[in-house]
Amino acid sequence: MKVYTNIEDFKDVKNPIVTTGTFDGVHLGHQKIISRLKDVAQKHQGETVLLTFYPHPRMVLFPEDNDLKLLNSQEEKIKLLEKYGVDHLIIYPFTKEFSRLSSVEFVRNIIVNTIHTKKLIIGYNHHFGRNREGSFEHLKEFGPIYGFEVEEIPAKDIDTIEVSSTKIRNSLSSGDVEVANSYLGHIYSITGKVIKGDQRGRSIGYPTANISIEDKYKLIPADGVYAVNVSLNGKLYGGMLNIGNNPTIEGKGRSIEVNIFDFDETIYGEDATIFFIKRLRDEVKFAGIDELKNALAIDKQNALKILTS
Repeated sequence: MKVYTNIEDFKDVKNPIVTTGTFDGVHLGHQKIISRLKDVAQKHQGETVLLTFYPHPRMVLFPEDNDLKLLNSQEEKIKLLEKYGVDHLIIYPFTKEFSRLSSVEFVRNIIVNTIHTKKLIIGYNHHFGRNREGSFEHLKEFGPIYGFEVEEIPAKDIDTIEVSSTKIRNSLSSGDVEVANSYLGHIYSITGKVIKGDQRGRSIGYPTANISIEDKYKLIPADGVYAVNVSLNGKLYGGMLNIGNNPTIEGKGRSIEVNIFDFDETIYGEDATIFFIKRLRDEVKFAGIDELKNALAIDKQNALKILTS
């Protein structure tokens, strides 16, 4: 996959079959659009093009919205789009000036004159242009004028529930990672650096790697204990992870700590990717260390059953 951070570098692509959107999460609905994109590109002997935006439009239009959390970092989204077979990814800088483009200016200047779109495929209820004025109906009017075809993908349902990035965010925020994973079509993950903690876990027989997430917009699932897989230096391990304030040992604020099974190496400064498989329980303040250790032993047993089933 070729990645363009300057749209002017996008040249000489034969029969571009294009879609556009934020694609946060690259969930099942997004994957359906990409699959259709690939089918059409093959039919027209063309190449697939995905036009996305950075920063996320809400960061620019509503900077006071401190609650915004995203399913993907920029790097994660690039990796997922490559995994699902996009040929060309254009990351267009989203600015207030850009947001003022009318729908017809967006179509004429970018979709037609710059990308030279042969066919535009969009998701259900997609809007674009100043104040989200543009719609599928507008595109059907613009297509014959500017010489491109347009197709809308209908809403993607799972068990009669429409898939959306918002619903996935809500599931993760409540700790329901299994539902989130079913909507995503892949396992939700976070990536961060292993930093030095106060080694409380080691003192009770459950050493943990403390994970620092640099992207402040990355959504961290709800507090609690999770069965997880951990990717570290190209290898995959099982583990159990706690998100929260460690109330039994009086922690120093919210932390993300993972106990990696059958692992005993110093990994400070390394990148670790955590894959959330299932939430085991809420974070609990136990009566003392012995009660905590008993709970951790049960957590490990449960995590191992889940990870090996």
